[in-house]
Amino acid sequence: MFSTKEQLLKRTGPHGIGRFSFLQSLVTEFQDTDSLESKQEVLANLANFAYDPVNYEYMRTLNVIDLFLDCLDESDEKLMEFGIGGLCNLCLDKTNKEEILRNDGVKLVMKCLSSPNEETVLSAITTLMYLVTPVSKADITCLPIVECMLRFSASVNIRLSNLAKVFLEDYCDKSQIEAARQVQEKMSAQSSHT
Repeated sequence: MFSTKEQLLKRTGPHGIGRFSFLQSLVTEFQDTDSLESKQEVLANLANFAYDPVNYEYMRTLNVIDLFLDCLDESDEKLMEFGIGGLCNLCLDKTNKEEILRNDGVKLVMKCLSSPNEETVLSAITTLMYLVTPVSKADITCLPIVECMLRFSASVNIRLSNLAKVFLEDYCDKSQIEAARQVQEKMSAQSSHT
């Protein structure tokens, strides 16, 4: 399924098929249009192109990672969904991951966990898992995120529940999970007294 950059370049040639120019025109269109629908469509296309490793360098040159991060602060659910989807698609790359982390990516991705859009939440959880490094792990497994994953793990939504369980099992230790459980019990006790 995945190809190396060398294999892809051999297939597409050293200049791709006008990839840089095409991606540049998408970024320009996103910045120039006043139409929300056009912005959504362009961002969805950029998120799809973020899946291809050949495009990573072009995306960094065109500041697409910053564009995706900016969209996480948008009030429009679709822009947020496509922004987090784009980050999720490109954050396994070490250079992209470093850029996301350097630009407050964890805080911005964390906001997406409270979205009413299921795809946004699933992409946010996956992105957080992909962003874990020895340096970022403490921020990603902080108490609010672990408590949120504990809630998600009890969800009737199987996709959400399973992904949250993977997060808890693979990235959190027992003491973090226990601390999150205690927060939930305290919140539950307080709400039953009101």
